[in-house]
Amino acid sequence: MKKNSIDKDILYEDNHLIILNKRPSAIVQGDKTGDEPLSESLKQYLKIKHDKPGNVFMGVVHRLDRPVSGAIIFAKTSKALSRLTEMLKKGDIRKTYWAIVSNMPPRQSDHLVHFLSRNEEKNKSFVHLFAAKRTQKAELSYTIIGKGDRYFLLEIQLLTGRHHQIRAQLAAIGSPIKGDLKYGYPRSNPGGFIHLHSRMIEFLHPVLKEPFKIIADPPHDKLWDFFVLQQTQSQIL
Repeated sequence: MKKNSIDKDILYEDNHLIILNKRPSAIVQGDKTGDEPLSESLKQYLKIKHDKPGNVFMGVVHRLDRPVSGAIIFAKTSKALSRLTEMLKKGDIRKTYWAIVSNMPPRQSDHLVHFLSRNEEKNKSFVHLFAAKRTQKAELSYTIIGKGDRYFLLEIQLLTGRHHQIRAQLAAIGSPIKGDLKYGYPRSNPGGFIHLHSRMIEFLHPVLKEPFKIIADPPHDKLWDFFVLQQTQSQIL
């Protein structure tokens, strides 16, 4: 396989599923850009790895926005896909994110509840304080776990899975994610990525019935490297 191929981004693989550390420029499924999605790249990876002559099944369990990085699950069988999808609906897949913001949130930690409406044309979600027509309830909890001279690292427990949920909810409390122009951050990052990362996924394996915890390191850049080192040192102390 060619250098820098997708196999270097695989965090875990067995006969039932693949967990990938998504790069921030990658797309999970095909869109209007025509760029090859991860679902297709993984099919090609499996065809070559296992020398499969026919079609390869690859199920998308959940999604990450294109400018977001981190752990994401794909199913290699229809049985695993159906079980994981059901687990996701029931909240049995726990997802932890890291986000870097420059505006300190109002509280050290908080539980946020909003109602989101989605504008398909603008590909953007809008925050409402109360339920209204065509809104969905959005919940997350966050804690400030790291501080630098100008930035703060938040650890986020995602409790519902709405379109652009973390991005919209953090912007609603005055703390847009670094680089996220769409949700109010004043400057973009080089390459268009944002400082939002799917850090950890925890679940009971849908077939093996064993508890799994997968941790994904953020992509290398000055800020992510600073906060990863800070967290590593704090765990040692």
